[in-house]
Amino acid sequence: MNRRDFLAATASATALFPMLTTQPNAAFPIIDTHIHLFDTTRKQGVPWPTPKDGELYQPALPERYRMIAKPHGIVGAIVVEASPWVDDNQWVLDVAANDPMIVGMIGNLEPGTPDFRPHLDRLKRNPLFRGIRYGNLWGRNLSAQLSNPQFVDDLRYLAQAGLVLDTANPNPDLLAAVLRLTDQVPALKVIVDHLPQMTIPTAKADQSRYETVLKELGKRLQVFVKVSEVLRRVDGTIPTSLNFYRSRLDEIFEQFGEDRLLYGSDWPNSDQWKPFGVGLGLVRDYFLSKGPTTAEKYFWRNSIVAYHWQKRESSQPE
Repeated sequence: MNRRDFLAATASATALFPMLTTQPNAAFPIIDTHIHLFDTTRKQGVPWPTPKDGELYQPALPERYRMIAKPHGIVGAIVVEASPWVDDNQWVLDVAANDPMIVGMIGNLEPGTPDFRPHLDRLKRNPLFRGIRYGNLWGRNLSAQLSNPQFVDDLRYLAQAGLVLDTANPNPDLLAAVLRLTDQVPALKVIVDHLPQMTIPTAKADQSRYETVLKELGKRLQVFVKVSEVLRRVDGTIPTSLNFYRSRLDEIFEQFGEDRLLYGSDWPNSDQWKPFGVGLGLVRDYFLSKGPTTAEKYFWRNSIVAYHWQKRESSQPE
């Protein structure tokens, strides 16, 4: 390529880049790896959300999500169970069966209990069931349970079934527990949810420990991270400038690289922060700035590696 051709190509690429970052639809499909479904009008109600949660306390069902997400280029979603009630695992699967936009589901079961394996064996027959979530939720404590042999054996059973473990609500202790868990069950694939919103310790010793753990987790190829729940409140306001969040995103990207980061909206919980497109636009701009290949990995390719979800519509990639 001569100098004239190079300058012309560069000008074309420069003209295209703003379009990619500002148009609602990117030039590739998006798989949302973290949404919640519930129906507040059910006779038995729901354990979460509660009427005290304001606008969040309304039915969150696939048809409502589809209307919000489709205009932004989202073609599929993975549901993360928002209830500790065992029967609600089947409720989500039944709801998902009627909408092919749902490509997978992460259930809520408690390893270390006598009923864990029978429930897992029943649920895993459905190809939409991709694993379970366990962490700082519903009074559970991953770190404490790692000294329970039955709990660890049940997670080995989960790994043998080809299923994954999502974590909940990260803090430094949970990250340290994930590190211990990957030592004890190295075959288990672990997805760390909502890492950008974790409060980083300020005490020097605690911060050093956190940085050491994060760096070591970055070496564990079976550990994935959802760059979800990026927005934060500061003095009563929610910044929407990418520059405000860039250093945190850079830290996560540096440790885990382009092959183990996943997009998740956390809808409808995200409604408590900003409209759906605000959070999506922020991470879209960040990852597109690293090039279209990296952005595609974050927005859909890595989700296939992490979850092996089920393609159900022609618009969904494979």
